[in-house]
Amino acid sequence: MSHEIRADYSQIWMFPPSLEDLLEKDHPVRFIREFVDALDLRELGFRMRKGDEGRPNYAADLLLKVWLYGYLERIRSSRKLEKACRQHVALMWLTGMNSPDHNSLWRFWNDNKQALKEVFRQTVRVAMDAGLVDMVLNAVDGTKIAARASTDKAWFQKKLKKRLERLDAWLDQAMKEVEKAEKEESGEYRLPEELAEKQKLRETIHESLIQLKAKERESMHPGEPDAQMMKTREGTRLGYNAQAVVDSKAEVIVAGEVTTDQNDTHQLVPMLEAVQKEMRKVAEETVADAGYFSGEQLDKAQKVELPVLVNLVQVRKAEEDGGPYHSSKFEYDSENDCYICPMGQKLKYEGLRKRKDRDYETRAYRCKSGSQCAVRWKCSKDKKGRCVERSPYSGAILMQKEKQRDKAKADLLRRRMVIVEPVFARVKHLLEFRRWTMGGLEKVRTQWLFVCALTNLGRIYPLWRQGKLQLV
Repeated sequence: MSHEIRADYSQIWMFPPSLEDLLEKDHPVRFIREFVDALDLRELGFRMRKGDEGRPNYAADLLLKVWLYGYLERIRSSRKLEKACRQHVALMWLTGMNSPDHNSLWRFWNDNKQALKEVFRQTVRVAMDAGLVDMVLNAVDGTKIAARASTDKAWFQKKLKKRLERLDAWLDQAMKEVEKAEKEESGEYRLPEELAEKQKLRETIHESLIQLKAKERESMHPGEPDAQMMKTREGTRLGYNAQAVVDSKAEVIVAGEVTTDQNDTHQLVPMLEAVQKEMRKVAEETVADAGYFSGEQLDKAQKVELPVLVNLVQVRKAEEDGGPYHSSKFEYDSENDCYICPMGQKLKYEGLRKRKDRDYETRAYRCKSGSQCAVRWKCSKDKKGRCVERSPYSGAILMQKEKQRDKAKADLLRRRMVIVEPVFARVKHLLEFRRWTMGGLEKVRTQWLFVCALTNLGRIYPLWRQGKLQLV
């Protein structure tokens, strides 16, 4: 006769089970504990208790362990973390059966924003000591993460203007009706309550438009003005652009940053400089996708000797679409400061040009051959003759093109996706971090580096689990 296993709620333990026995020896919570115990929190800048008076506080190392393991378990709310400390076996073991309240947890985070960034830097150092970083090849990329603030409650200049127009029309009509009623009725005529509410709404909208104009913004959330409208796979919404530089050996993040820029065009050199600051050097080569292409950034990188490879798909497509007389087919003669066209004609310097969409001037070179050229009208429809512009960064772009002619360099560039994309996949799918729980750029920066620290610990943990790494 078979028996089913059921819970015996009347059973009493003579000797209660130990939490130590409920967690396997290689449980991640043990790794978190060893990692934090190996840190000098005072040196990292964490706030420590100075006196012995008053109620005892929770130690900084205990609260840091709770936050780290909480993020690992995708618990990022201080209230939910407080609850988990009373119910989650691993957290009960980690805290020694203490239950930090949500206020203590939040104050710890808020008071140690700078020190929490240092935790990320410690993960990089541990990874280096463990041989997981070799700085041969790095990849840089960015990912958009939704802001805590709701996109639905953001101000949009176009929508506010249309709404203001409708309100003005409604108010004009309402005021005419009020004036008519005052003439027809004797005694005092009170302003309708609805009209007063509409006027108050009009003032609110008008003030919102003034703020948008003052900040030169098309959209803004009043509760989180740092957040910008960003294009994501889920649509356009308020968010921030999270940046990461990843080392190719074990996919360890060596630098991270958050920006409000809606694209990556100006992030190449700043991210390389962040790596240099953290690691005291940059990788032998750093690869980036087409979103980082910028003549200005390539020029800066070249001047300070930062080795980079940036996908030039936009440049190549423009050259292919431009046909045989695209400007790339014109050769620049630096000695005579002129261009030589595919037909051998010289384009002489004409003057400087400045466009509204650029913050730099270009040098213009004009062809004067006129009807003497057999392909005159195939080359250009301009009645003055073909004109080629040279930007201050043309040399840097040309050098990048020449660099990528080397097959070995081109192969490195193709590896970019398999280096950095898996990291973002772990962040968004394993840690389920798809939305900031903090508001404001500085708080978001702290949270991103904390997430990067957890990602790095995930790369270090297998070595510790195999007994190949001693932290304490």
